[in-house]
Amino acid sequence: MSLPHALLTALIEHPCSGSELAERFDRSIGHFWHATHQQIYRELARLEEAGWIEALPTESGRGRKRQYRILAAGRKELRRWVADLDDPRPLRDSMMVRLRAEAALGPCGLEREIARQVAAHQDKLDLYRRIEQRDFMGKPPSRERRLQHLILKAGILQEELRLRITREALDILASDSGDDGQKHSSKRR
Repeated sequence: MSLPHALLTALIEHPCSGSELAERFDRSIGHFWHATHQQIYRELARLEEAGWIEALPTESGRGRKRQYRILAAGRKELRRWVADLDDPRPLRDSMMVRLRAEAALGPCGLEREIARQVAAHQDKLDLYRRIEQRDFMGKPPSRERRLQHLILKAGILQEELRLRITREALDILASDSGDDGQKHSSKRR
């Protein structure tokens, strides 16, 4: 996925300004596709230059927000991208590499970082569950709403899995029984 397609997706839902897009990213799309506010503004300029979006006319005056809307060419590009084939990406997870290094080196003090991640994953899971209650429980199940809920459920499952893994890692790191008294070796696979 790319940031331009995430922005086109947000703009197809409804026109908005760059600051509104940044806020929407912080509240929704940003949960699964991170972008800084600067990246969003730079990409909006590129999308406008490509003819995929346009800035709507604004009243003159200082501090007026430019509203953007998607154009026919942007819709065409978004449809092309949605239908395009995309192989799953390989996992790149520094925590898994840290755990592997801890296994090879012996105790390195990783517990504090993993405990911090447990708290972060719990916070994110709690947020997702609040969003689910607020936005999806008791509402009519339209196709759009069901797809949006599916995305949220994927986030919930991911956070539940991360919590399970990080808690198990903490348990393993806290136990003495995992060490059989042998020297740790970098030759372990």
